[in-house]
This record gives sequence, C-alpha cells and structure tokens, in this order.
Amino acid sequence: MTAGTWARPAAGREPAGAALLGWLADPAAPRLCLVTGSENRGKSQLLAWLVAHGTRPGTAPERRVHGFVPLAGQGVRTALWTLADQLGVSARAPGELLAGLSADRRRTVLVLPDLHAATDPCALADLTGALAGLEHVRILVEARTGHEVVPALKALAPAEMDLDDPQWTDLARAEAWRAVHPTRHESTAPGPEGTAALLDLDDPVGVCAADPDRVTTAYEADTEPRGGLRRAWLRAGQSLLRDQEPADRALVLLASLGDGADPRLGPALERLAAGAPWRLVWSRTRGDVTPPWPGPAMALTVVPGPLPEQLLLADHQGTLRSLSCSDAVPAGRLPGLASDVLGLARLPDGTVVVLDGDGRLHPHRAPTAPRPSGLAALLDDGPGAGEQAIETLSTAVTHTRITALAASERAVAVADHTGRVYAAFLTDPGRVLPSEHLHEGPVTALAVADVPVAASEPDISLVYSGGADGRVRVWGPGNKPMDVPVAEGASPVRALAARMTPSGLALSIARTDGLVEHRHLDTSERRAFRPGQPVNALALTRTGELLIGTDELLTCLRPA
Repeated sequence: MTAGTWARPAAGREPAGAALLGWLADPAAPRLCLVTGSENRGKSQLLAWLVAHGTRPGTAPERRVHGFVPLAGQGVRTALWTLADQLGVSARAPGELLAGLSADRRRTVLVLPDLHAATDPCALADLTGALAGLEHVRILVEARTGHEVVPALKALAPAEMDLDDPQWTDLARAEAWRAVHPTRHESTAPGPEGTAALLDLDDPVGVCAADPDRVTTAYEADTEPRGGLRRAWLRAGQSLLRDQEPADRALVLLASLGDGADPRLGPALERLAAGAPWRLVWSRTRGDVTPPWPGPAMALTVVPGPLPEQLLLADHQGTLRSLSCSDAVPAGRLPGLASDVLGLARLPDGTVVVLDGDGRLHPHRAPTAPRPSGLAALLDDGPGAGEQAIETLSTAVTHTRITALAASERAVAVADHTGRVYAAFLTDPGRVLPSEHLHEGPVTALAVADVPVAASEPDISLVYSGGADGRVRVWGPGNKPMDVPVAEGASPVRALAARMTPSGLALSIARTDGLVEHRHLDTSERRAFRPGQPVNALALTRTGELLIGTDELLTCLRPA
C-alpha cells in the first residue's frame, strides 16, 4: 500500500472517513472538529484509522497528522508534554506550547481521542480551545455523548460529527464487518486514585522504572510533596516521559532536585544514574538557599583565567552574577547593562559585553579588569582591544538586527537576522573580516573556540553558528566556511558552546525542542541530555564540564 492509498475505515465508517478528509482539506472549515457518539460506536477506531494513514511518510500535506495523544487516563501535563515532544517544542506549561507553535507557522494537525476519559477533561478542553485559536492549527477531538465536557467543546463552534447519526455509516458494509469481527468494547483507564495505588510515589528508583505517564498522572493528582520528589518530577516532566533507561531518567530527576529535598533521595538517584553517560557535578534550582539559586539563566559565559574558573550569568532582569564553576557559590555581581539579555561575552581585557533584545551591544569594563599602569597608562588611555572590536562590529552591522554574540581569547563574532556572521580579531580590533552568509533565516546562537595548530604557530579561531534553519555551521574567519553543516536538526538551534578541553575540541548544541547534544569533534563521540525545560544558554569549562541554563535550573554535568 502506498502513502497515497488509504484503506477503508472499519465498521462501515466510509462516510465518516470521507467527511474527516474533507474537513482537513477545506480551508474554510472550522479549525476544531468534534467527534461524538455513544459508547462502543467506534469513535476511537475511526480516529485511529485517520492517524495510521496520516502519519505515514509521503502522506499528502492536507491529510498529514502531526500530533496524536490518546487522553484516556491522562492528565493535562502528560497531554501537554507529549504534544510538545511530538511537535518539537520544549514546554513546561500551555503558554510555552502556544508560544512555540505560534513561532512556527507551518500547518499543524492534532488528534485527541477519549477526552471524556481524561483525568481533567475540562482543563484539557480549555487547552484544546487555546490551541484551536491558532490559525495554522487544526484539532480533531473525540468525546462521548452525554459527558459534561461536550457542551464546553461545542461552545468553541467546531465542526461536529455525531457517530450515532446513521448518515456517517454505510449500513451494508457495517453489517458485513460485524459478521466477521467480534464486538469491541472501549477500554476504561484507571482513575488517578487507582494509578497512585499501584505506585510508590516516595520511591525514586521505582518511579524511574515505572511507566512515566502513570507516574505523571499520579503526581498531578497527589498533594504530598514526597520529600521533594514530586516537585522534581513535575519540573522535568517532558524529559522524563521520553522512552529511556531508568539511569537516564534518574540523572534528569537528580538534576531537578532542590536543596530542600529529602537527603536520602540524592544518593539513591545518584546510584541509579551510574549507568548514564553523564555525571552530575552540581545543580541549582529555583528556591535553593545553600548556595542560593542565581536566578533564571538567560545567558552564560565562562570567564577566561586561571583555575578555578568563574561563570558569568545574566538573569531575566539583566543582572550579571559571577559564580564559581566548581560549586556555583556566588563570587560577586555586576551592574546590569540591559534588561533584556540575548547574549553575553567576557573578553580577555576584562570587557563584558551584553547583547540586548533589540540587537544592541553594551560593553562594560569590569572594575577588576587588568589596566595599564605607570607610563603605559599615560600613553594608552583609550578603549581597549575588546571595546574597539565591539565598536567596529556594531558599526559594520547597521542594515539589520544583531541576533547573536560570542567571543574567545582571540576573536569576537556577531551574527544578524539575515543569516550573516561577522568576526574581528582582538589583535586587529579595528578591522572586520569579510562576513559570510551561513544560514537561511536568523542566526540564533554563536560560539568561538581557539584551536591549537602547532607549537610554533598561534591558535586559529573557529566560529560555530546555529540558526533558525536547524543547522550548525563552522567558519574560520578569513577563510571560506565548510560547505557541509556540522549538525542539522528539525528544531531551531537555541544555544551553542565550543571549547578546547582535555578530551579535544568539544561542541554543545541546545535546540528549541529541549535537546542538548554534546560532541567531541576529534572522536565523533556524542552525548545527549534533556533537562525537561526550555534551554536558554550553554557554556563549557576548560576542564570539559557542560553548564546548562534554563529559567528554573542551572546544571553542571561532566561526561562519564
């Protein structure tokens, strides 16, 4: 059977199937379609037919199904996180899912069977209505006739199909089908109380090995803190729902534990996570006291210098905080340079540069930065090389908005909304090197790494760029960029980090679907981590630790 050939719906539902295909293809039809009917009328079976064909490779665009969540026994979070994962969005709450879908205007079709059997049908009806409010989203939802949620769905003015109505059945084909198929009964999912009774929600090892959908539904219905385990699970839930080994799930859960959690949970999760490809060095979550949570990590950069290195973090208000990379203990703070921080760099001469949401660069010479003294100070009281390079790059990019910023010991790079990347060497800060157009659409992330070539030669600087096109490119300023992307993905790149480490050149990539991929480029070794939240920023230490910043979490991981 080819992708263009669809089998007939079962039980004589050809008229209903044809109507659903017509609804999908009709641009003037309501964006929401409600399928109702009595118990055992084949509602879920009809939707399963549509999904089975609509998700095959090569399906015509007007018949394509992009998201499918059976809602029986599921809570709002499980449905939300499952949809977000299928659609390539990292979302903790409905607002983030809506924002992610709003940013991607491609046609999206969602199928949601058994809404009446969910643990909170009314809340899911609200989510359905919000999703249907997006012009490029179509939703097919099923609910049993007579359930209290049906009037709420009908209030959204959907196209309606009541399978109790004979017009949606070919009676002759239905009789022939029933003659050779036994009666099928709709399954009844256990309620949240029954689900919780089957699980020990205080056992970290048990929940990591259990069905994550059941665990999530049980924690949603539960009101006990479970020693901090419940909060950690719900904080990282989208990552935990994915198919993975218990060790990987334990690592994610361990990173999400706050410092107020039961002290027995951490060691138990650490033992279980021993088989994961990462080791947790430390993690700071919202509400932590010792050391204090530094706030949402909107941008990160590691301050070059002797060990132990310092981490510079910009929060949601633009405040810059310095932390120890070894344990996240606060080491100081700087005045905010902009309230809406999009990028952050710290140059070798002590200049701190912030990129704001409007594309403006704000340089600031830190009070602790090294300065010339004596005769050198009298002869050179002008801007340093870092400030000169920033001024040169700002002047060069006047026709569009700067969207990304990065720097190394030798070079500074910026990129713009058109996909072009610019660079300047700190040894010649007044000259911008010829720029390169590396992406289709905006550049969303940059990283610069200085790579040794030979003992007698200076390091070369490599600029890594990530874009809304999902590609990661590499470019040596002054040379032609590589034709083949370093990495490609369906989701846009959100953050990058690149640096020489004891294991060689490392590159870390964060995408808008929540995936963080870590590569050792000399060996092609790869690791992945999903914190369960949208990732804002990445950084790499000299010794190879990976720092991941989100709105609620700052995590330091070391490759195992």
